[in-house]
Amino acid sequence: MLPNDKKTGGTADLIDRPSDEDSARRNGESKSPLLAASEADGLRQRWADCQRSFVDEPRDSVKAADELVAELMQTLARQFAEARANLEQQWGRGDDVSTEDLRIALQRYREFFNRLLEV
Repeated sequence: MLPNDKKTGGTADLIDRPSDEDSARRNGESKSPLLAASEADGLRQRWADCQRSFVDEPRDSVKAADELVAELMQTLARQFAEARANLEQQWGRGDDVSTEDLRIALQRYREFFNRLLEV
């Protein structure tokens, strides 16, 4: 056997293994984040502010953290509702929905589901 044979765990094994990104691209999925970079940065900054204020105002810090998490959850819920409405428009037109339309809808649900898991 060659040193780079898959059975040895050599470099060939690493080269031949598709990455998550390759799999996503092949399945027509995007790896885009759920939030715009500027929005995520703003939330991270607010979280850092919550942590910094804990020493002087622990109760206020925890209250602000609770509000921040609730706001983020509401934002994600709104995004899901919008994505769902868009998907339902595609396949919710009646009983004559093609299998292809349903396949595409399922792919989009899978994409959104996977993006949620990456959060």
